[in-house]
Amino acid sequence: MAHQKNSRILSMWWLIGTIGLVGLESTAWGSNAQAAPLTFYQAVALAERGAPDLAAKAVKIESTHALLEPADALPDPKLMLGISNYPVSGPEAGSLNDSAMTMRRIGIAQAIPNSAKRRARREIASAELGQARAQAQVVRLQVRQEAAQAWLTRFYVEQKLTLLDELDRENALLHSTVNAMIASGRAPLTDGVLASQDAARLADSRDALEGEQVAAVALLRRYVNEAADEPLLGSPPSFSLSPQALRDQVLQYPDVLELEASMRTAEARVLEAQSQRRPDWGVELAWQQRDERYGDMISAQISFDLPLFAATRQDPTIRARQLSVEQLTLERDALLSEQARELDSQLADYATLSSQFHRAQSTWVKLAEQRVDLQYAAYINGDGDLGAVLAARRDLINQRLRVFDLAFQRDLLAMRLTFAYGEPAQ
Repeated sequence: MAHQKNSRILSMWWLIGTIGLVGLESTAWGSNAQAAPLTFYQAVALAERGAPDLAAKAVKIESTHALLEPADALPDPKLMLGISNYPVSGPEAGSLNDSAMTMRRIGIAQAIPNSAKRRARREIASAELGQARAQAQVVRLQVRQEAAQAWLTRFYVEQKLTLLDELDRENALLHSTVNAMIASGRAPLTDGVLASQDAARLADSRDALEGEQVAAVALLRRYVNEAADEPLLGSPPSFSLSPQALRDQVLQYPDVLELEASMRTAEARVLEAQSQRRPDWGVELAWQQRDERYGDMISAQISFDLPLFAATRQDPTIRARQLSVEQLTLERDALLSEQARELDSQLADYATLSSQFHRAQSTWVKLAEQRVDLQYAAYINGDGDLGAVLAARRDLINQRLRVFDLAFQRDLLAMRLTFAYGEPAQ
């Protein structure tokens, strides 16, 4: 019996332990599942989903949309309660029943704005909704560009750090060669100092880049929160820019769309002002109760506005709103002209950066590598000095870093153009 009891206890503890291990493994797996490398488009999408400015614009769109339905609705009817022909003097004064003319009155009145005014109000509500959407698109573009720039900044800083890792390995080989040359008496002791100075200079560069990396992660965290602490995955997208396609999309630039939405709102307000020249009207129906000796009555009436002084009332308002439309039209034309010039300038900059990037990769870096090889071979053969080798290496390092700088500037400009004039393929 004791043996069976001990077996049951051991089985129970084994089951509890197994469940605990499975739970720990599940927790660890879940933690790892959440921690995933961050791609370019994931960063952009996270920034877009979490941007408070975009959330505020979404609320504004929703509130503006809610105003569409009541925009052209009739005003609420009015309930009227009163007494007509109540005597205040004479033998019937103070009585509700003695006078045949005294009546208790209940009625309803409905104001009916003219149809042009109701259509204009509907147009205003629709234009304001379009304006809210255009404003949201401007903010969305800004968020996407800033998040993309933060990702690109961190990516290229880390690429430079990877390059320094390669240079550290090259430095170790150079130090071995210099020490061997000094030991054999083929190089002066000062060469060891020069090599150490060059290593210290490289360490200073690493410290500066690591500081830039910390700043880049902090900037990216502003848009993607804790996902900024994850490693980056993949390379920047290859944006394919078509100059003519971009020029054809200038009208779709978010700032232009926002200004055109403002124009539509202003035009709708012109229609509303013009509708003020047309009369509104109203209907009224009332039941009038008298003393039972006289019988009840019913009355109905129609009323009309009389816009008789349009020259001093409606016309100045119409003219002011027409001038607002004219102002916005001129601003839109100026913006289109400026945007076209800016696009041409950006396309020229992109062509220059692309040309410089490819030349740096295919020419400058290779020439710098050849110079290092020649100076190093001369140093090994005793025909050169270490200073020339180190100078050639510094030039090579600068050329390699310049390749990353040019790639960053080119990708940054390509991203801004693509995001501004058309959505990228993801």
